[in-house]
Amino acid sequence: MDIRQLTPRYFVAPQIDPSDMEAIRAAGITRILCNRPDAEVPPSHQAAAIQAAAEAAGIGFALQPLTHQTMVPDVIGQNRALGADTDDVVLAYCASGTRSTIAWALGQAGQMPADDILAAARAGGYDISNIAPALDAPFT
Repeated sequence: MDIRQLTPRYFVAPQIDPSDMEAIRAAGITRILCNRPDAEVPPSHQAAAIQAAAEAAGIGFALQPLTHQTMVPDVIGQNRALGADTDDVVLAYCASGTRSTIAWALGQAGQMPADDILAAARAGGYDISNIAPALDAPFT
């Protein structure tokens, strides 16, 4: 498991496993945000399996599957509401963590300076400089 910190309360990761829940809880995560569509993974790693394991471990779970085609303003707003806007310590995951990082970044556009968004992503190991122009104003 490869948890990467973007902010004090927001983390991203590549695909997690149901057996990771103890380590996720030990890391202080209180909510998992699944950004990976079920069509990308076998049943053992689909949202329902991760949700069942998370809830059994006392970790909240939210589902907002994302593809590059679905990263539109309404979906990004919903993703932010399920993750960054909560009082939880959130772990968002997808295949590599990149989609989750981009979705977080677009949700912060207009709320944080673009350079700070890019620096947070870079500190987490993600280079999202290709979307820098979209981060200067709210993603609408």
